[in-house]
Amino acid sequence: MRDLAPRRVVIENAHVVPVVGQEIPSGHVVVEDGLITAVGPGRAAVVPEGAERVDGSGCLATPGLVNTHHHLYQWASQGVTPDGTLFEWLVASYRLWARMDAEVVAGAATAGLAWLALSGCTTSTDHHYVFPKGRGDLFEAEIEAARRVGLRFHPCRGSMDRGASRGGLPPDEVVEDLDEILRATDDAIRKYHDPSFGSMLRVAVAPCSPFSVSGELMTLSADLARSHGVRLHTHVAETADEDEHCREQFGVLPVEYLDDLGWLGPDVWLAHCVHLTDKDVRRFAETGTGTAHCPSSNGRLGAGIARVADLLAAGAPVGLGVDGAASSEMTPLAGEIRMAVLTQRARYGPRALTARQALEMATLGGARCLGREDEIGSLEPGKLADVALWRLGGFHAAIDDPVVAFAYGATPPLERLLVGGRTVVEGGELRTVSGEEAARAGAGAHRRLTTGDHV
Repeated sequence: MRDLAPRRVVIENAHVVPVVGQEIPSGHVVVEDGLITAVGPGRAAVVPEGAERVDGSGCLATPGLVNTHHHLYQWASQGVTPDGTLFEWLVASYRLWARMDAEVVAGAATAGLAWLALSGCTTSTDHHYVFPKGRGDLFEAEIEAARRVGLRFHPCRGSMDRGASRGGLPPDEVVEDLDEILRATDDAIRKYHDPSFGSMLRVAVAPCSPFSVSGELMTLSADLARSHGVRLHTHVAETADEDEHCREQFGVLPVEYLDDLGWLGPDVWLAHCVHLTDKDVRRFAETGTGTAHCPSSNGRLGAGIARVADLLAAGAPVGLGVDGAASSEMTPLAGEIRMAVLTQRARYGPRALTARQALEMATLGGARCLGREDEIGSLEPGKLADVALWRLGGFHAAIDDPVVAFAYGATPPLERLLVGGRTVVEGGELRTVSGEEAARAGAGAHRRLTTGDHV
């Protein structure tokens, strides 16, 4: 496949949407040594020696998209309980997930990350919280997949210690011991986390959810993460069932529970946040707590529509996520921009969320959730050269506003995707791994998990 060494690239004649600052109807983006060195109107005044010149005529240039919530292993279990609630879906899925091994995770992660790249994603998180004993190094398997595909990666070492015998939702055989979780999480941070500017790999600490994790694990996980200076992530307030569970078990609603445990703050981003009170929205804004909005998954599971418009109006960080493939089958990250616009307007009216606000959520909003707004999320000199170039010719040319054309209809073809100046997608095809091989790896992971072959 293509050499991934950083290249000198000049994109010209594109409609440039920096996200920060004014749009440039016909402009350029200059990339050198993995960084954006110039953004402006017209042709580039200074072209680095040996640079590849890319004609962006008829194209839209945006920052690379940031996926703030995912479960890559679930590529292997798509289609489970297609008509169930979250709790029904989880109960049906846990015993299947208990059979996964490192080979399943490697294949599923390769397919999932390749699919993300083809939808304009340059940075992805992953929340992995099921670790069957004796099945290999599952965390390392997904990290290696991200390295091969070429995406910036934020794997979250998840965990569950509260099985059914302790009032939790998951069966006891898929939870881990508290001390084992803390030791493994500490090891993962020490081995993999790279806090440097331009890092391709950062680790977060991510107990799964209030209905599968003890309060002690939540507290000790926060202490561990903050001692290492890494971020915190979990699911919260996804469904009405979760509200009822937290009232019964803890006497408070989910966000109040997290707040009591010290789990709100600028180093925290939370998945879903569908069922928020007015107080919750204010607390997110006051504390700088981020939200990973996953509209397709929330719709697929009938969870509801998150109060994204209210969170943005309050000033809280909000990014987009596709969630696991098993609750959001084949969802492209770029497609979540459209879904976010449509669902917010369905709930709050036609001015609830604009195309540009949704694009900002998918880029700079996601960067803020991950604490990387100084590195990624906008096209500015000095930032990392994570750039997506979308071709808006053909049928899309009937819409004058290129951002509306991009956000409202079918996602346009991806002409080029740069991650730190490296070409990951060109002409709609992966240039790091074979798309066909990635698809086969995902299908193989599904067969291995569901049929039990060699598992």
